[in-house]
Amino acid sequence: MMKVMIEEFYQGELEKELGYNYRNKDSNNLRNGYSSNKFKSSAGEIEVSIPRDRNGKYKPQVIKKYQNTIGQDLEAKIISIYAKGMTTSDIESHIEEIYGYQVSDSSITRITDKILPLVKEWQTRPLEAIYPIIFMDTIHYHVRSEGQIVKKLYTLLLGLVFLKKKMLSECRLEKMNLQSFGSVKSRGVEDILIACVKV
Repeated sequence: MMKVMIEEFYQGELEKELGYNYRNKDSNNLRNGYSSNKFKSSAGEIEVSIPRDRNGKYKPQVIKKYQNTIGQDLEAKIISIYAKGMTTSDIESHIEEIYGYQVSDSSITRITDKILPLVKEWQTRPLEAIYPIIFMDTIHYHVRSEGQIVKKLYTLLLGLVFLKKKMLSECRLEKMNLQSFGSVKSRGVEDILIACVKV
């Protein structure tokens, strides 16, 4: 998740530098392949491909050129972008926080447009057929919706598969927690042996 998201950030940045997707008509600057870099994160080492331009004007922003560590704040924001329930404006505000005030609104929109398909694909990805154990917890919180303060539930399901841990689903629910089980069933889950639920 982290690798794909960071690479899409870079692609959006380069598109802004070139003026549009492949070539800047004013400067004749072109894409010029990729270089690779390795970053340390809490999940281990991540190798990403960084796009280049022919004139060498593009300078990576989300993670600087000589930086070799991904900050925990950036990690948290990237992971939360993948979380279900975030609107386009929520994702745009997250990206704005990542970049601060260094980029324009058009750049934020350009990067958001590149990231949204990735997020939707990840949220609907096929899951394992069998999970030996799942953990389920729900947070109750109040949010403003259509001019009113309403109560929402955010449910986190964490599934354990054999020999490794894997995120099963993150769902923001309006009503009953049982909806999350319907969601994971439609994505290929056939059986859960043990469900640990906090009540």
